[in-house]
Amino acid sequence: MRSLLGWFLFVFAGLFSLSAADVEFVRVWPAWRTAESFERISEYFTGKEDHGREVVLRTQPEQRAGFYFLARVANSGVVIPGAKFVLSLIMPSSPLPQITTFPVEVANRSRVFHLGLTGADWPGPEVHPVAWNLELVSLDGSVLSSAHSFLWAKPMAK
Repeated sequence: MRSLLGWFLFVFAGLFSLSAADVEFVRVWPAWRTAESFERISEYFTGKEDHGREVVLRTQPEQRAGFYFLARVANSGVVIPGAKFVLSLIMPSSPLPQITTFPVEVANRSRVFHLGLTGADWPGPEVHPVAWNLELVSLDGSVLSSAHSFLWAKPMAK
């Protein structure tokens, strides 16, 4: 009887615990996007931007054009409220990382997020980051998942 109770407690705790293995970046695509690339047919009828099932987060919400990180996140665990994306960029203009955060709630399924540096927060379509690092961080500060460019992983010269 004790072993059966222990097994149930183990399974129950597993259902409601959150670990970094439950959340992962399936893919991260960085690219410039025009404002027109966000237009959908429904916007012509309603006058409102429609994201469908995707989540669009922008540094300047009224500006659509910008440099975006399209991140597909898979979460096989529980919903994660109070999380945030932490995007670190090294730009051609400076070797110091520029850090931007995007607050988010992560659903317990696969979801696509468009994280946009828009308006005055990005110099233009011809500029690309030298290196980038993207982390999904929980409310308590633990890193749930991360992805980075090839150059981000290179050691700094001394």
